[in-house]
Amino acid sequence: MATTALDQDEKKDVKKEFDELVNMSASQIEKWLETEESRSVGQKKDGEDESTGHKSGEKIIAILGKKTGDLTDDDYAHMRKVISYIKRHSAQEPRNPEDSNWEYSLKNWGHDPTKK
Repeated sequence: MATTALDQDEKKDVKKEFDELVNMSASQIEKWLETEESRSVGQKKDGEDESTGHKSGEKIIAILGKKTGDLTDDDYAHMRKVISYIKRHSAQEPRNPEDSNWEYSLKNWGHDPTKK
């Protein structure tokens, strides 16, 4: 995926926002991705059995495991995608959010809406 390189200030801003919105640890995400609930939600491309959000969770685990200096432009592009998804999806909170596809989807993207 071709991305325009971010300058240091932009990278710092993306990292800060990512760290604020992704409120699950790598091990929490890893554990979550193994659940039936995690696999039950999200859009899947034709012929694939893994959703976009599930794949994103795996990328987030990898990003969380890296030192800031080791993050690539692709990592930053994914972090921006995660930020955008979490913000957009959080705004669509259903009337009964607990144990909903909405909650499960956000968790696939590293955000647990039940955490305050």
